[in-house]
Amino acid sequence: MKEKNNSQVRVLTQPEDIQKEEAMYKMMTPGPTMVAPSVLEARSRVFGNPDTDTDFCEEYHRVCRELAELLHTKNEVYILGGEGILALEAACASLTEQGDKVLVIDNGIFGKGFADFVKLYGGEPELYTVDGHQPVEVEPLRRFLEKHHDYKYATVVHCDTPSGVLNDISVICPLLKEYGILTVVDAVASMFGEEVRVDDWQIDIVCGGSQKALSAPPGLAFVSVSEAAVTAMEKRKTPIASFYCNLLTFQNYYRDKWFPYTMPISDIYGLAEAVRLVKEDTGRLDRHQTIAAAVRKTVEKAGLRRYLKEGDASTVTVIRVPEGLTDQAVIDTMREQYGILISGSFDVLAGKVLRLGHMGYNANIEDVAQMLGALTKTLEKLGFSCKCDMEEGFQKFAKIR
Repeated sequence: MKEKNNSQVRVLTQPEDIQKEEAMYKMMTPGPTMVAPSVLEARSRVFGNPDTDTDFCEEYHRVCRELAELLHTKNEVYILGGEGILALEAACASLTEQGDKVLVIDNGIFGKGFADFVKLYGGEPELYTVDGHQPVEVEPLRRFLEKHHDYKYATVVHCDTPSGVLNDISVICPLLKEYGILTVVDAVASMFGEEVRVDDWQIDIVCGGSQKALSAPPGLAFVSVSEAAVTAMEKRKTPIASFYCNLLTFQNYYRDKWFPYTMPISDIYGLAEAVRLVKEDTGRLDRHQTIAAAVRKTVEKAGLRRYLKEGDASTVTVIRVPEGLTDQAVIDTMREQYGILISGSFDVLAGKVLRLGHMGYNANIEDVAQMLGALTKTLEKLGFSCKCDMEEGFQKFAKIR
């Protein structure tokens, strides 16, 4: 096994060498996150053949039911072998037929991005585009739906990660259901750091991923699928135009003890451990809120400007790049000199903002304080004078709340 480190290649030959290997940097990005040692250890378990091993099928089923419990749903949950985007595409592929009208609620890059999947499978997306600096306002949406509601389904992003905006799906989804519109929610960057109550909020398909607040390595997606969504898929006039993105292929996996493709068993072992940790961490939502609020007070006290007007998610804080600096200079300096990785954004936000992740395994005072301390020093090196030491300020705000 070869691993690159500072342009030199070292060969790790013994298991204990790999276990002792430390990360080259701490990932304080809005996903992927750092993961618990027990998650890494679980991924190293000896594994059997997931195609034929009924014990693995039982374990897969157990993890799916635990995810359903955490999402407060009686719906079926399926774990898919692919990064979180797979869940979004699978939802659209499985529901969309040629000519279907789909409402795409757009107040961010990922919100708008759903339109690409809809068009890819022959649907006709209609964008409801509003200000991306704040959450979707429900009353204007209600007035829109009074006149425009002939849609098969609607898509909405819970936390649009590029900007950090959090939409109130607890109100948006029931409103859509008043008009008989199926609901598809991207909760990849919110679930387990924000409350998600699938049944109470009438979500037909909710999409998640392993690498965000669940804090497992990237590579897995999962969906919960309502009976209404399954019925819509079964009543299609044309076949689903995909195999890998066809959610119906999982429909009878437990009864038949058969998966549509070979499941990434080691990834699922790691996911199972991450789910166990989330179940035991009963204070996680309050902790995410406390840390997020403290981060925002701190960056503002330091003289930095937040990107959003209001409505930030508890999993990420987005700040504007200080005038005269570049996002890449900040990111590179923090990584190279302080061993901490944050991220910029992309698309229309490329070069304009920095994103500070505080989700999942990273949502703790020590790691976030270290990140903010490194950011303070980095900005000072690059010529921006902070009005306070953000490490000290954060620790104070986090304790006050």
